[in-house]
Amino acid sequence: MDFIRQFFSYIWSIISTVSFIDIVDIAIVAFVFYYLYKFIRERRAGKLAAGILILMLVLMLSSLLEMHAIGFILTNVFQVGIIALIIVFQPELRSALEKVGAEPLRGLRNIGENKTSSTSQTVALISEITQAVCDMSLDKTGALIVIERSTKLGDIIKSGTVINANTTAFLIRNIFFNKAPLHDGAMVIRDDRIYSAGCFLPLSTNNDIIKDLGTRHRAAIGMSENSDAIIIVVSEETGTISIALEGQLKRNYSYNTLKAELTRLLVSTEGQTSKSKKVISRLTRKEDKSENNTKSDD
Repeated sequence: MDFIRQFFSYIWSIISTVSFIDIVDIAIVAFVFYYLYKFIRERRAGKLAAGILILMLVLMLSSLLEMHAIGFILTNVFQVGIIALIIVFQPELRSALEKVGAEPLRGLRNIGENKTSSTSQTVALISEITQAVCDMSLDKTGALIVIERSTKLGDIIKSGTVINANTTAFLIRNIFFNKAPLHDGAMVIRDDRIYSAGCFLPLSTNNDIIKDLGTRHRAAIGMSENSDAIIIVVSEETGTISIALEGQLKRNYSYNTLKAELTRLLVSTEGQTSKSKKVISRLTRKEDKSENNTKSDD
C-alpha cells in the first residue's frame, strides 16, 4: 500500500507542476507530429522513415554491443543524412511548405471578402467548363485545365501564352482543338477567366501511378502535388474525364458528377449567408432549365 501511495503521490507532484503554457506546448508538438506522420504516410517518405528507424536501431545495438566499425559508419551516415534527405525529397518538402503557407493566407485573404458578389461568376464558370469538358470527352479531344486557387501559379503561366479572356465553352474547345497551336499545353484559369494556355506543368515523380496513364495525367497529378489547384483532364484515347487534387486522381466523371464536384470545390458553403445560398440555388436551376430546353429543341 505504501508503494502505491508513493507512486500516486509522485504522479500528482508531476501533474501539479504542469502549467497552461505546458499544455499548449504539448498540444502544438502533438499537432506537428500528427501532420508530419500524415505527410510521411501519404508519400514515398513512408518507406524512407522505416529505413531510418531500422538504421537507428542498428546504431543503438552497435553502441550497446560495442561494435565500433558499424557504429563509426552509421554515425557518419547520420551526420550527412539530413542534407541528403533535403536534396532527395526537395519536391515533397516544397509541396508541404507551400500548403502550410497557403492555408493561413487563405483565411486572411477571405477576411471581409464579399463572396456573394462573385458567386454568379463562379457558377457560370463551372457551367462553361463542364459543358466544354463533356463536349471534348464525346469527341475524345485531349484537354488539361488548371483552375488556380490560393496558390499562385505565376511560374506556370509564364511558360504559356497569356490570353486573359472570358471563360466560355466555345473558347475552351477552340483552344484544345487538335490543330490549334496551344492544344498540347495546359490552360490556366485565374479569377474566373482563361488567363493562359499552352502552359507546361511539372510531371509527377510518384512511382505508384498507374502505368496506363500518359503524360497529360502525370502532369495533372504533378501540378496537384505542388499546389492546391484543381486540374481537369480529358483523355485523348478514351475520352475519360478526371480530376487531380492534392496528389490524387479521380476518374470517370459524367456531366452531373463533374458539375457537382466543381461546385463543391469552388463554391464554398462555409460561412455563406442564406442570401448567397439562394443565389447559387437560383442560378443552378436556371442553367439546368436552359440546358433541358436546348436538349428538347435538338
